[in-house]
Amino acid sequence: MKRKTLTQYLVEQQRSGQSMKPELRLLIETVARACKTISHAVSKGALGGLLGALETENVQGEVQKKLDVISNEVLLEANEWGGHLAAMASEEMETIHLIPNRYPKGEFLLLFDPLDGSSNIDVNVSIGTIFSVLQMPNGVEGADVTENEFLQPGRAQVAAGYAVYGPQTVLMLTIGQGVVGFTLDRETGSWILTAEDITIPADTKEFSINMSNMRHWAPPVRRYIDECLAGKTGPRGKDFNMRWIASMVADVHRLITRGGIFMYPWDSREPNKPGKLRLMYEANPMSMLIEQAGGAATDGNQRILDIQPTTLHQRVGVVLGSKNEVERVTQYHQEAQT
Repeated sequence: MKRKTLTQYLVEQQRSGQSMKPELRLLIETVARACKTISHAVSKGALGGLLGALETENVQGEVQKKLDVISNEVLLEANEWGGHLAAMASEEMETIHLIPNRYPKGEFLLLFDPLDGSSNIDVNVSIGTIFSVLQMPNGVEGADVTENEFLQPGRAQVAAGYAVYGPQTVLMLTIGQGVVGFTLDRETGSWILTAEDITIPADTKEFSINMSNMRHWAPPVRRYIDECLAGKTGPRGKDFNMRWIASMVADVHRLITRGGIFMYPWDSREPNKPGKLRLMYEANPMSMLIEQAGGAATDGNQRILDIQPTTLHQRVGVVLGSKNEVERVTQYHQEAQT
């Protein structure tokens, strides 16, 4: 059976009448090439002098790793000259990155978390890149782009995906027609289609959450996890396993591959913040992928893709994965409010 590359897949989608614009195809290919470059840098690690932190913080107040900054630059430089974009936004930058005047402007907006899970870099645990593509609102020219053009609900995304830099480098992608997976063939440098029609099981026996925060959770989250921990003798009547990698892209990749529920909920440590994860760079693209694979994604109360963002770096609580489990957690939140 002939192997299908990312380019072949995208061209087929473009020709199939799915109204995929050629500019979007080229944009996705460019992002994929950038991920290939980041994968190469990650794989060098100490050999390339790329481990460790810098003496700088990002806009979130987090200490930046060397690979954070390198990955951000790789994505900016790869995407700014192709003519597909009006602007970009990164979790690592305070405001948007406009396309330089010397380059043509396009109709798309690119958002990304250049290196998710970077606290795991130095211990050689899987990390990744998350990206989201939006379309420019009608009537706004490229030269007039502001942060406001980015503040679209997640359901407006035209594409989303992530790359995982692990034992294999894997790219998961949706253009709104389901979820497909590609594996990087390091010998040829090609992304090869290795998974189609990916579907998340509706039920699961696996949950992913940082248990050290248990004392800070809201009662609905405590209720759900307590039921999971009670196992066969509890109300759920089955044993659960817990998994926690502390790298969202790796945790989500596990559940999108075999099912599960991932939770990073609101907690009382910073009660005025709705959550820790970023809506635009993490929650929205991951929620699009999860829903396209038959799963569900909420903030505990409402569908994440329906949230109207108000700021570029807005945070949100996240509950996503196997549909029946996510609906149960959401139900517990709703019951707590009545």
